[in-house]
Amino acid sequence: MKISTNTLKFINEHYHSVDSTAANGMTGLVDRIGAQLGAVEEVVPYGARFEGVVVVKVVTCVDHPNSDHLHICKIDDGHAIEGVDRDENGYVQVVCGAPNVRAGITVAWLPPGSTVPETYDDDPFVLSARPLRGEVSNGMLASARELSIGDSHEGIMELDDNIVAGTAFADAYKLRGDVVIDMENKMFTHRPDCFGWLGIAREIEGIYHRPYKSPEWYTLRPEFPAVETEALKLEVRNELPELAPRFVVVAMSGVTVRQSPVWLQVGLAKVGMRPINNIVDYTNFFMLETGQPLHAYDYDKVAALSDAGHPVLLVRHPAEGEKIALLNGKEITPRSEAVMIATDHQLIGVGGVMGGADTEVDENTKNIIIECANFDMYSIRRTAMAHGLFTDAVTRFNKGQSPLQNAAVIAKIVDEIRTYADGKVASELIDVHAFAPEILERGSLHDPVQVTTGFINARLGWDLSAEEITTLLTNVEFRVAAHGDTLTVTAPFWRTDIELPEDVVEEVGRLYGYDHLPLELPKRDLTPAYKNAQFSLKATLREILAAAGANEVLSYSFVHGNLLDKAAQSRDQAFQVANALSPDLQYYRMSLTPSLLDRISMNLKAGNDRFALFEMNKTHNLLHADDDNGLPSEFGMLATVVTANDKVVAKGGGAAFYEARVYLEHLATRLGIALEYTPVAGDVNYPVMQPYDPARSAFVHVKDGDTLGVIGEYKQSVRKAMKLPVHTAGFEIGLDVLLSAGTGKPKYTALPRFPKVTQDMTVRVSSEITFASIEAALASFMQSYNKSEYFTTVQGIDMYQGDDLAYKNITFRITAASYERTLTDGEVVEMLDLAAAAVHGQFGAERL
Repeated sequence: MKISTNTLKFINEHYHSVDSTAANGMTGLVDRIGAQLGAVEEVVPYGARFEGVVVVKVVTCVDHPNSDHLHICKIDDGHAIEGVDRDENGYVQVVCGAPNVRAGITVAWLPPGSTVPETYDDDPFVLSARPLRGEVSNGMLASARELSIGDSHEGIMELDDNIVAGTAFADAYKLRGDVVIDMENKMFTHRPDCFGWLGIAREIEGIYHRPYKSPEWYTLRPEFPAVETEALKLEVRNELPELAPRFVVVAMSGVTVRQSPVWLQVGLAKVGMRPINNIVDYTNFFMLETGQPLHAYDYDKVAALSDAGHPVLLVRHPAEGEKIALLNGKEITPRSEAVMIATDHQLIGVGGVMGGADTEVDENTKNIIIECANFDMYSIRRTAMAHGLFTDAVTRFNKGQSPLQNAAVIAKIVDEIRTYADGKVASELIDVHAFAPEILERGSLHDPVQVTTGFINARLGWDLSAEEITTLLTNVEFRVAAHGDTLTVTAPFWRTDIELPEDVVEEVGRLYGYDHLPLELPKRDLTPAYKNAQFSLKATLREILAAAGANEVLSYSFVHGNLLDKAAQSRDQAFQVANALSPDLQYYRMSLTPSLLDRISMNLKAGNDRFALFEMNKTHNLLHADDDNGLPSEFGMLATVVTANDKVVAKGGGAAFYEARVYLEHLATRLGIALEYTPVAGDVNYPVMQPYDPARSAFVHVKDGDTLGVIGEYKQSVRKAMKLPVHTAGFEIGLDVLLSAGTGKPKYTALPRFPKVTQDMTVRVSSEITFASIEAALASFMQSYNKSEYFTTVQGIDMYQGDDLAYKNITFRITAASYERTLTDGEVVEMLDLAAAAVHGQFGAERL
């Protein structure tokens, strides 16, 4: 939001916050704004660029003898500039090629030694006296573009004739010492009134603890002139009162569309807005002054586009397939929920965003319609984002402008057009609004807020009296009724953000100044902070997996729909982002595994032949949405994948499933958790399971506890889509279940002093019997064998299936040692025989 110090003086006759010509005054103002109003991004000494520019009269103008387009002019500068050649009458010669130059006009002269304002910021160009086709030109007569006021370079800029020759341009148009302050828009997101100069001026006076009074015309119930000429028929219908809570229009006739007054062009240019014509410029000027966007239609063009024979303005949604040509030259098909302005025949504007080209005000316009409306901020924002239309009107409307100021703003611009553009009021003021009558009666969008001085002081650490608080608030035109220490605060009609006692606290704190907060050290509680169990678990998991050789990655929680397709996951089960930051970030991911699989191919191409990746993060899916508040439920998950290219596996290596299981078992052992595995029965339609091949996967459970997750190899379709090697597997488990399993230090098991004996035992079993069940049976037997006298372990090391698919051979490595003596061969043989007999009796396994 840009505003200049001279504009502040112009719109506020009592303004005296700063002498912008004094460095310390300017610095003080900027510091005050930054501390109590909004962050200042840039301070531009705008008036300095007009140093040396002089207002002059063109006395004579004759054709250049050596050119078919140049003119030799004699100008009267009132002898304001010294050191230039003059004729016997004291006039200065300037050669000019502008088609509109002529005797008698008042223009801006850039004398020798002055800098062309257009070049001031980038590469300053200093003028001199030099010959043009044999005739000396002392400087130049300036166009609007050379003065950095507009884009026009077709002719010199004609100034007001009542200015005395020799007056400095900066003095004539109140630019002396003018400084433009650019404040960050984000600071005013909750303050739509501060997107207008009146709001900024009011707040600056407030933070200087001085009373501000809005201009007399800026009132809730302004006087509006009666119809002054032959009435122009105008019809308005609002079909979207919830999205357009107020729609105010009036018709005017007999307007003269011409170049705006120079002061108005200067006022727009200094904040970066291009002057167009007086009607459009007035709408822009009052938008900048009040924060309320306005729009002007050509009445006759609207009538020609209306089937009724007179202008009909409808506020509605677009019909399917409707298009509109906009003022910026683009043609769009509006989104179906957009608020559109239309006749009873076709669209003529995108409400609150941009007008249509078919009803544009131009030099031939004689009758106009002025619109001053209010639109739903969220609808405006969505429409602007959908079509890439970011205008000054959008900037203000998507902050939520107050609908209570519309009458004042339209009354002011109508008065201005009557006075300076020859316009006549040609219709009654049509005011269609959807807010309750009591809002207009009390003059505020919200009910009065009741708050006590104790409530305010307790939160700010001050000791302000009711009188002091009242003064701070009434300085910025709040209405305050004090009853002892209880204040009833009513916000003015332009404020949309005062609803709670806390809002009043914020207002008092900002106006008084947070730099007045007491400088006291906070009390420190020496009680140790509560240790977050989830953070500790994640740190432990990260340490264990990294030590085991796995590499942690961190990927986006949003993924492209194509990744879900590749991972065999259904998009219908995922939350879709309505306004994605990027086409690659369309959905909340439902599991972490696809993100890890997506990184395997690129790492293999980079020369990493064998590796393991893991990630800990949140996942979401529609199958488990939170019904209480409609928000996605979050699941903390840990996913790990292991992979190796075919060349590495060919040199030696088992199934990928068991390599992934090694990581999982290592993790569980370090956490002191015992795991169990059960086969996957059929195709499970659950997001975390969908990438896995049910025939080569298993569910993971905490022993005698809850389901932890899944481990396995991936479907062939997934491997093909993601270009994965055959040797790829992984697991994905829930962190909450892992935490509830009582993760802690692993149980201590004393090691025997005597030598260990290791023997391998291979059993032949039916293919229907799982590896896990045989392993569990052997482990159970070994633990019960001689109980605490022996130290025993069972580890599966190999599984083989030959041509006979009905059977498979599984090899286990059994380690045993005694705590009391060295075991004999006979004792070991007897133990293995009993173990083999145990699994034979339970599963029919034959020892080989």
